[in-house]
Amino acid sequence: MHALSELMQLPHAPASDVKKLGWRGMMRTLQREGAVVVTNHNTPEAVILSTEAYTALQRSAQQGAAKTEAELDALRQRFDARLSALQADDAAERLRAVLGGPATLGGKLKVAPRGG
Repeated sequence: MHALSELMQLPHAPASDVKKLGWRGMMRTLQREGAVVVTNHNTPEAVILSTEAYTALQRSAQQGAAKTEAELDALRQRFDARLSALQADDAAERLRAVLGGPATLGGKLKVAPRGG
């Protein structure tokens, strides 16, 4: 719903204006306003953008996707590094030692209430 409210803040032109003013008229409005939402019965149906604005949106989307992919790749590498410890020859022995020994609580003692 947030995207719709942002869309409603842009300049509007009813679809009938597209027919009435023609493409040149819409391009003049576009140059003046930067973007135009075309509506039909007050419902947004399309947004007309300049090629520069469209290119900037595409570039921004690609940069966001590249950043997300880089973050996911870093997360995968950290996960794989931690998981690789299970592939070591002594992994089973180390796991038994950890599970067989007392729990370390980092200096904090947790006590369950009596009877529960």
